[in-house]
Amino acid sequence: MATSISATGFKGGLSSSFHGSWGTSMAGEAVALPSINVRVARPLRPRPMMKNVNEGKGLFAPIVVVTRNIVGKKRFNQLRGKAIALHSQIITEFCKSIGADPKQRQGLIRLAKKNGERLGFLA
Repeated sequence: MATSISATGFKGGLSSSFHGSWGTSMAGEAVALPSINVRVARPLRPRPMMKNVNEGKGLFAPIVVVTRNIVGKKRFNQLRGKAIALHSQIITEFCKSIGADPKQRQGLIRLAKKNGERLGFLA
């Protein structure tokens, strides 16, 4: 015994279905036990905006913002990526020369990122 019920009126539609299943009563006779499945569409959430919390903060932030406005966002992000990669290579070479392990190297790179945020290089 299977009956399907659907309702509309909600965005995306609301649908449920009734599927009977067999069970036993206290007296031992077979009875139908209903089960209902309801699906409701999730509400749409606005996408979070990725915004720098250090925008305009730090010693070098004004220079970074002016340079980004002059050069353009796309070209500026390319230059920033190259500078960050070069800085990471310098940190890696430094770690090799002093014999630091990869965990210490990663710690130094994280420290450099935090310092860059505080100074305004990531504005």
